[in-house]
Amino acid sequence: METPSDHAYPDHWEADVVLRDGGTARIRPITTADAERLVSFYEQVSDESKYYRFFAPYPRLSDRDVHRFTHHDYVDRVGLAVTVGGEFIATVRYDRIDERGLPATAPADEAEVAFLVQDAHQGRGVASALLEHIAAVARERGIRRFAAEVLPANNKMIKVFRDAGYTQKRSFEDGSVRLTLDLEPTAESLAVQRGREQRAEARSVQRLLTPGSVAVVGTGRAPGGVGRTVLRNLLGAGFTGRAYAVNHAFAEDLRELDGVPAFRSVAAIGDPVDLAVLAVPAERVPEAVADCGRHGVRGLVVLSAGYAESGAEGLERQRELVRHARSYGMRIIGPNAFGIINTAGAVRLNASLAPEPPQRGRIGLFTQSGAIGIALLSGLHRRGAGLSSFISAGNRADVSGNDILQYWYEDPDTDVALLYLESIGNPRKFTRLARRTAALKPVVVVKGARHSGSAPPGHAVPVTRIPDATVSALLRQAGVIRVDTVTELVDAGLLLASQPLPAGPRVAILGNSESLGLLTYDACLTEGLRPSPPRDLTTAATPEDFRAALTTALSDPAFDAVVVTAIPHVGETGTADPANGGAVGTALREAAASAPGKPVAVVHVEIGGLAEALAAVEGSARGPAADAPTPAGPPAPTPAAAAPAGPSAPAPTASGRIPAYPAAERAVRALAEAVRYAQWRRQSAEPGKVPESLDDTIDQSAAALLIERLLGETPDRHGVSLDAAGTRELLGLYGIPVRPTLPAPGPDDAVAAANTLGYPVALKTTAPHLRHRSDLGGVRLDLADEAQLRLAHRELTETLGGPAELRPVVQAMAPRGVDTVVRAAIDAAAGAVLSFGLAGAPSELLGDLAHRLVPATDRDVAEQIRSIRSAPLLFGWRGSTPVDTPALEELLLRVSRLVDDHPEIVSVTLEPVVVATRGLTVLGANVRLAPPPARDDLGPRRLPSY
Repeated sequence: METPSDHAYPDHWEADVVLRDGGTARIRPITTADAERLVSFYEQVSDESKYYRFFAPYPRLSDRDVHRFTHHDYVDRVGLAVTVGGEFIATVRYDRIDERGLPATAPADEAEVAFLVQDAHQGRGVASALLEHIAAVARERGIRRFAAEVLPANNKMIKVFRDAGYTQKRSFEDGSVRLTLDLEPTAESLAVQRGREQRAEARSVQRLLTPGSVAVVGTGRAPGGVGRTVLRNLLGAGFTGRAYAVNHAFAEDLRELDGVPAFRSVAAIGDPVDLAVLAVPAERVPEAVADCGRHGVRGLVVLSAGYAESGAEGLERQRELVRHARSYGMRIIGPNAFGIINTAGAVRLNASLAPEPPQRGRIGLFTQSGAIGIALLSGLHRRGAGLSSFISAGNRADVSGNDILQYWYEDPDTDVALLYLESIGNPRKFTRLARRTAALKPVVVVKGARHSGSAPPGHAVPVTRIPDATVSALLRQAGVIRVDTVTELVDAGLLLASQPLPAGPRVAILGNSESLGLLTYDACLTEGLRPSPPRDLTTAATPEDFRAALTTALSDPAFDAVVVTAIPHVGETGTADPANGGAVGTALREAAASAPGKPVAVVHVEIGGLAEALAAVEGSARGPAADAPTPAGPPAPTPAAAAPAGPSAPAPTASGRIPAYPAAERAVRALAEAVRYAQWRRQSAEPGKVPESLDDTIDQSAAALLIERLLGETPDRHGVSLDAAGTRELLGLYGIPVRPTLPAPGPDDAVAAANTLGYPVALKTTAPHLRHRSDLGGVRLDLADEAQLRLAHRELTETLGGPAELRPVVQAMAPRGVDTVVRAAIDAAAGAVLSFGLAGAPSELLGDLAHRLVPATDRDVAEQIRSIRSAPLLFGWRGSTPVDTPALEELLLRVSRLVDDHPEIVSVTLEPVVVATRGLTVLGANVRLAPPPARDDLGPRRLPSY
């Protein structure tokens, strides 16, 4: 008889997942306590599904079956269940087998696997999610292949295996299909997994934003209060679905409130409820969640405060809220949320505290702060911009910016994504999603809490140790437009939503103020644009003059964009003409409409009616998809060209809107961001690659064996820093030679080392406080003979300390060049980051470093080298000879490949790397190894649990 194993319950296998229809479920190991759940589950499975599982009529489970299916050792016999509301809806089990198909133990690496999904939940992607998780469990336990026997008529199960993306074999034996799956992840299986993740998470957000019915739980009996305000806003926006007011304190005979049905509980509502807005005190939320869950509500917006933002007790309350809601298959916006808005005509949802919903538009807005959300809604409304959707997530305990990006990626109503973030729970995933979305539509981010070193109160997320400058560089690598303030967020959003992307940096400036034109010219130069001298129309310019000048500039192939400057027109009486602003705005819109392929921005100073006239035209925005060809050059890539795997973007239609700015610097900064983003879009259409030639000089398998041995030799579970010999050996396997050093504790040792290495040599200390400090005398170069070496050794030890402290070494001189530094480090949240800069003061004092995510491509490293401020020193500054940057690019690619191939390498530092006119020399290197951190982006799909 089988007995429970001594293996501990593997709680790390537990996971919440989003299913194909957007609902959530929990996957967990089956235990001995699950006997009744298993029997109940099996009773609800159809006879046909039972037949497909057991290949024969099998109406009920015997006691022996129940015992066998609930008793596992979590190694050779494993069972997982999918639960909703605590009840099983699906199970999967594997049994390790030998080559004859008989029960076995390790080292046998094959297992037989079988699934059973309740009929009511088939078609929701349950089996696909289960396959991902049981495969990950099997790999953890040393199983490399799954074998499955499937009846030919069981097309659904065959499709689950076929579509998983694993390498597989198929045969037909004894009336059944035998499938064998290699469980090693492949590029195809990872792509399948991420595609399913995107569709499921997007659907879960869509369910929240497009409900057919909404219940406001906690609606006050008297006017005022949060619940009553949300109900009023919901009705005021013209919500097209059914609305309900819910409050347990309602009188039993109350049937209606504010014209909608009133109930004492959600359970009392006779019809389905898609979305519930909870506006009750935190202590009442669990009761409300259970009420909603039992009624089948699909999602929650929790406005209630008193959670993680209030301290440790609130954090635990927040975690329990998420667990409770997910157990019923519900996702949560909040807690401490401001609400959600969807302006689509078919929905017209304002389930928020915003008293006036924004007009319909093409901008999506996500914010983690209610106060910032209010400010952004007000600013966009004041400047005539409309939104497609708005989500204020509060503590973002469940639905986060990652989920919203998944939704916006395929949302045809959203052309521009604006996000205010105070924390990024999964930076690695965020950059991946942002890169994919940015290939279709602009993603603009402003991040608060940049320098606090911790997440804001209420945001229970892992804290990344990466400096903010590095985060900014990584976001830009992913195509994200990173701005510093919410004002810049609105400025950039307005231009990107209403104007086509510029084909280049050439800017025409025209207007009726010479001074304002010069300010605009200076701002363009500051932002790296190429402005033409401003064209002064004089203060006497009429609306017709503006129209003609803009038409001429837009038709000129020498320009990629136009900035119009305007000050009030003063007539002969000495007073400003109040009607002139509207006339100028109309003239500019008509001129822009005649040449819609180039962006236009207007800078104005106190001209009444101008901004309103520029934003007066209704309709769809001339969004970023409107990359029409211009005589100046090829267009920016269309969304289809930039991301062929993604959904098609909507056909662009000119709106006639022109963004207006009260300062030249703001208009030009927004335009510059559009120019840089358009350049990124063009480049991302042809992504970089890692040259195959590197493979000839890389021995990945030998490096893996070396790393395994070096880690095995250290008892420290936190890892080990390699000595010089180990570092040279490991780097050498990746074609990175390190110039050797020999110890020189005494002058005779130094001379012997120099004789071995050959003159000229360098004498330097390796003490941590003096490493690479030539300014303190810790490095003596170009020692040509024994006499110079002995003198340098004596001066070094007399000035800086004894040999035991200094630990001096001798090294052969390298060819003269530019000293640089190359680093790679692993951040648990963001992943591996490759850094480059010039050694010494530029990188250490000024922070002049460039960063890229690993794996880096040839294009990434080429841009990385050229993006530091001190890059001219590499390219012949002031008549010096340019250095060998191709060799430097190759070195960066090799370091990137090294840390990407071996997650046990947690840090690499090459310093200095002397780059000469031909070739380079690595003079110093440090490598640290540690057990590899978990890669949540490579494992099976799961919702975060903070």
